[in-house]
Amino acid sequence: MRRPSALVAALFVGALLLFLSPPATAAGSPTATFSKSSSWDGGYQGAYAITNGGSTALSGWTVEFDLPSGTTVGSYWDALLTQSGSHYTFKNREYNGSLAPGATTTFGWVSSGSGTPTNCKLNGAPCAGGSGGGDTTPPSVPTGVTVGSATGSSLTVRWTAATDDSGSVAGYEVSRDGGTPVSVTGTSYTATGLQAGTSYAFRIRAKDAAGNASAYSAAVSGTTASGGTQPGGGVHTAPYVDMGAWPTPSMPEMAAASGVTSYTMAFVTASGCKAMWFNAYDPRDGWAKDQIDAIRAGGGDVKVSFGGASGIELAQACGSVDALYTEYNAVVNAYGLTYVDFDIEGAATADPASVTRRSQALARLQQAHPGLRISLTLPALPEGLTADGLNVVASARDAGVDLDVVNVMAMDYYRSVDYGDAALQAAQSTFAQLKSLYPGRTDAQVWAMVGVTPMLGQNDDGHVYDQADARQLVAFAKGKHLGELAFWEATRDRNACTGALYRCTNIAQAPYEFAKIFAAYGG
Repeated sequence: MRRPSALVAALFVGALLLFLSPPATAAGSPTATFSKSSSWDGGYQGAYAITNGGSTALSGWTVEFDLPSGTTVGSYWDALLTQSGSHYTFKNREYNGSLAPGATTTFGWVSSGSGTPTNCKLNGAPCAGGSGGGDTTPPSVPTGVTVGSATGSSLTVRWTAATDDSGSVAGYEVSRDGGTPVSVTGTSYTATGLQAGTSYAFRIRAKDAAGNASAYSAAVSGTTASGGTQPGGGVHTAPYVDMGAWPTPSMPEMAAASGVTSYTMAFVTASGCKAMWFNAYDPRDGWAKDQIDAIRAGGGDVKVSFGGASGIELAQACGSVDALYTEYNAVVNAYGLTYVDFDIEGAATADPASVTRRSQALARLQQAHPGLRISLTLPALPEGLTADGLNVVASARDAGVDLDVVNVMAMDYYRSVDYGDAALQAAQSTFAQLKSLYPGRTDAQVWAMVGVTPMLGQNDDGHVYDQADARQLVAFAKGKHLGELAFWEATRDRNACTGALYRCTNIAQAPYEFAKIFAAYGG
């Protein structure tokens, strides 16, 4: 490779300095303009047009921006992509990086979710050009900063939204103990990987789309719990009970016969924007509370699960966070719950509006009920959570929800695989996914967030999960100290019959044989 002459090098450096020095106004600046070429329910095709408005050639370009929780980039073209959380960086390809003055090039992508880019920068400057199209007014300083939801390794910071003259704030930056700020798009942030029994101070500032930043809020401190409390813990084995079965199952009777002490009651669904037990009983009336009281008297506890495959989860039925929170809160109050589960399946996992609404309502629910444990139960493959399921977890994290367990439905793969081995692979894969979402947590802390729920006996796809598979999972859980084991479903295990899959396992077994295997797991 030949070295350029001194004259050529000097000319190149001069041109580079001219390019890197932003002009005083947007005129004559390179710009990147966003547009939607098409959109549909749950997504759109987006593009940026990069125009060289300067007087010298542009030798390369980088466009970076943030997408809100619930929206991600899928396929893309005419650019190279790198991603860090919700921040996306597109760089030119070898064929479209050089732009003469006045020239334009484009790149595009397909989005899952309807959120549009914020905090756009082109080669480090605002995409609108110059100082952001003349906008030099910063947003207001965030107020109402609180620090809470303490565990031994995390604290959640929440604040009131700032305002901006452009009409909306693009995002926020959170600084812990004066350190490098972390960018978020919501009005909460959970700091993880902290030391137990330690005080931390947080400051928040707001940023607009032009890159203007407010002053930092006053520092607010919080202290992590002492004793190194980890995510997970509490109820470690909680099989699902279909409370809509007939006759109505009795959890105390099943507990006495099986040795299992805790259960997950399924499912609270939506009747309009109102919580109902499988569209039949109002939880506010305390339906089946006598069963919960009896389980607690025996030393166990009960999770109430919202959603499921057949019903409509409340987040899809309620049109506002306030209304949704009211319904969740009513159920928690009616039963004095310390555990709640959200079984999100089918179209509900891919609905950005309801995913965001649920995340915000759950964050409020934990604020109202400190110590409330929340689990998400989501579809999985041996490769881990689906992309939509992973978005549900990320949305909850970004909203400030302190998740207790991410529980994978290790069932119905519709593949010719060993279902016992596949359940373990799904757990391993989900661990890796959660590790990427919670990089500040130790391996032990992340394993304590993983839950696994197989379907007993014959699955809907005809494949079988048998007693040997259950023993294999319990041994694996003991080695990794998983956050939870469960199974679908307790009455099928009790009946030990051959027949319709909603009531039978269709394999040879004794009554409660699976429950007795799972009962051996204690965390």
